[in-house]
Amino acid sequence: MIKHHIGVHHINTPQKFILILTIIIAGVFGAFFSIKAYPEVFRTSVTLKNSKDIRPEESIVINFSFPVFTEDYSSKIKISPSAEYKIQWKDSNKKLEIIPQNFWQPETQYEIILPTGENIMFSDVEKQTITFSTEKYPQVIKIIPQDGAQNVSIDIEDPIRVNFFKSSADFSLRFTLNSNGGTFFETNFNRDEFKLMPKDPMKYGEKYILEVYAKYKTARDEEYKKIFASSFETMPPPVIVWDNNNSVRLEQAKRYTQAKIKTGKYIDINLSAQVMSIFEEGKILDSFMISSGKRGMDTPKMETKIYNKFPRAFSKAYGLFMPFWMAMVPDGKFGIHELPEWPSGYKEGAAHLGIPVSHGCVRLGVGSAKRVYDFAEVGTPVIIY
Repeated sequence: MIKHHIGVHHINTPQKFILILTIIIAGVFGAFFSIKAYPEVFRTSVTLKNSKDIRPEESIVINFSFPVFTEDYSSKIKISPSAEYKIQWKDSNKKLEIIPQNFWQPETQYEIILPTGENIMFSDVEKQTITFSTEKYPQVIKIIPQDGAQNVSIDIEDPIRVNFFKSSADFSLRFTLNSNGGTFFETNFNRDEFKLMPKDPMKYGEKYILEVYAKYKTARDEEYKKIFASSFETMPPPVIVWDNNNSVRLEQAKRYTQAKIKTGKYIDINLSAQVMSIFEEGKILDSFMISSGKRGMDTPKMETKIYNKFPRAFSKAYGLFMPFWMAMVPDGKFGIHELPEWPSGYKEGAAHLGIPVSHGCVRLGVGSAKRVYDFAEVGTPVIIY
């Protein structure tokens, strides 16, 4: 009986190799001609994972629909504005990460220019430009007091309040009042609300400009950028009715007298209140009752300084000793001194302190005069008003 083998033929090893090689070559040529015939099937799309509100240290992720030959992109990617970066390939060369060496500048639009490349199917990847924008500087959405507000009073229970649209955790902030005056501030956990208090005492009836500066937290100090400005005006000075009681009047002076010079020492003389106050670095140290010139022999209102000092000067014109003398004009016509005394030892009492009775000088009581004498040097400014 004759047996027939249907559908299966024995193939020796060399024949197998030739058949497999033929299939591979046919597949490659078939794929090649398919790419040429149907290029859109193998066209590589390029997409950006995220293009808006990129944080300054965040990587830019570019996805390719087909793996690409990475050497086409090495050192050929351009970024505008210029930025230092490094790259990493992932997902079998389908994902490209662009990592900033330092950080992307906030509130900036960047362009990534990718060169012409090729995917693993030997299909061209077109040159293209991809854009992304970085997160904005913190945005102020609310401020108290409002811009342009008047009759403002600031204290620890009613501080300046600044609210931001979202957390400012990525940024360092700086707040100034009238350019040079700094502030103390507190913020909440989310860093989207700040309470501010000025470092220097605020003046009555003064216009203040609040400016807010920001920089990315790792940026240099010179990179602070002004992001907001607002202004307000403090309440006018109170109408003070000076108390007849000298002790009360001194407390009023300490409370209401505003520094007119913020640096160094100076002597402040309020003729209407008959009070002298001494200041250092804008802070009031003490206040004293005085007796200035009587009507017709008034102490002049002026901005002057201490010209000379003598611990116990003698006035030939009046035959009086004037302890702790400090001249307020070059010729010595007006000065600051303790209550005068005769050569015999009689000393004027303190009853006239608080009342203008002198011939133009500014008298101080016993103890007060030495305190001011020890405080002031030749050249210390004096403001009389």
